[in-house]
Amino acid sequence: MFKGNMSKMLKQAQQMQKQIEEVQSQLSDMIIDAESGGGLVSVKVNGKQEVLEIDIDPEALEEEKEMLEDLIISALNKALSKAQNDSQEKMNSVTGGMMGGLKIPGM
Repeated sequence: MFKGNMSKMLKQAQQMQKQIEEVQSQLSDMIIDAESGGGLVSVKVNGKQEVLEIDIDPEALEEEKEMLEDLIISALNKALSKAQNDSQEKMNSVTGGMMGGLKIPGM
């Protein structure tokens, strides 16, 4: 009886591993947009928290250097935070929350 339960648990673990791998491969297809300064700076990142695109409105180039840097940082932080949250939700849907609050970069 114990051997049968172990076999069943092993199959479930293998199935979960496969689902996790599928989610990880889907993360690069997930696109997250964010902006700051009322759209003066917009960024796109994927679910693996890789920056794909930064768009700076020409009007933003007339701002002071420090202001433009702050707008870029703000937009990137918003996008990366959302990417991390969305990725974590996607992973929790597969693991049933078994990973708890474990935050793994790129997942």
